[in-house]
Amino acid sequence: MRHLIIFVKNPVLGKVKTRLAATVGDERALEVYHKLLAITRKVALGVACKRQLYYSDVMDTDDHWGSEHFAKHTQQGSDLGERMLHAFTLSFANGAERAIVVGSDCPELTSSLINAAFNALDGHDAVIGPADDGGYYLLGMKRPVPDFFERKQWSTATVLADTLADAQRLGLKVQLMPMLSDLDNEVDLIRSGL
Repeated sequence: MRHLIIFVKNPVLGKVKTRLAATVGDERALEVYHKLLAITRKVALGVACKRQLYYSDVMDTDDHWGSEHFAKHTQQGSDLGERMLHAFTLSFANGAERAIVVGSDCPELTSSLINAAFNALDGHDAVIGPADDGGYYLLGMKRPVPDFFERKQWSTATVLADTLADAQRLGLKVQLMPMLSDLDNEVDLIRSGL
């Protein structure tokens, strides 16, 4: 069984896309984030899998993410690593044989790319979609690998390299997906055309 884990932030003015908001303002940043959420939702619905939606703060039972398509949760943990490990652990405990996590910051993400990542897990221990900022937009595995979520400086340019180093140290076979761009700042926004 395939589980797609989607991490989103609750879309609250002044709380999302803060690096972008520093130059375009909170209202425009929130508008952009709503567009990113819509893209992510459409992409997720194009993948045949169980969809696990994790809100940053509060589970919203009355939003555009219909409960008939998305099992809703809140993220648990003190940092991004703990929150992702918790979500993966829960998915595998609930029958997942393959699990992939994505965020909601990548306007270039597609359903076919996620499907290809799931397929890559047939012959690999892990799959990673590198982002051009040194992080990743997608991480998938066949079992929880706690090392991937520990000792990381989250939201920095070292996350991808550190994760690949973990995989090499553990002897895990990793498939890299195409490099994409997250939308974090005004330059990214202009490039995305949103």
